[in-house]
Amino acid sequence: MRAGLIIAGIILLIAGIWVVAGHASYKQTDTVVQLGSAKLTATHDKSVPGWLGIAGIVIGGLLLVGGIANKR
Repeated sequence: MRAGLIIAGIILLIAGIWVVAGHASYKQTDTVVQLGSAKLTATHDKSVPGWLGIAGIVIGGLLLVGGIANKR
């Protein structure tokens, strides 16, 4: 259990830092026009919100501290 908390904390910390640094993005496809079976779509690159990275850093830090402080 202790090793699992430490590993999860490290992964969340790294992912949170990656998001806050602005390197995380995803693609979103929207349908612009659809006439019958013909469809026109547009794909946009969107960045992951910064608050999500900050939340990952905080939760990852808490898990890491909890894993290190757990003496059982």
